[in-house]
Amino acid sequence: MAVCEVCGNDYAMSFEVHSQGAVHTFDSFECAIHAMSPVCEHCGVKISGHGVEAHGRFFCCAHCAREAGVSAELVRDHA
Repeated sequence: MAVCEVCGNDYAMSFEVHSQGAVHTFDSFECAIHAMSPVCEHCGVKISGHGVEAHGRFFCCAHCAREAGVSAELVRDHA
């Protein structure tokens, strides 16, 4: 059993995520998303989907990127 680094639950079915040279232990995808997802620079929501990256900045959608001043030509929603 291993302890989740987010909620502290000691769970038999915990799992590890290896990212950028670090190892993280979680008991659920919810905790993994909470800990590892980037945050939209405009609205502050956790980005658990594709999101938009522009000039090294992360946004949850093209609308937020445009609202933050990213040129409309650089971002589009594909939904």
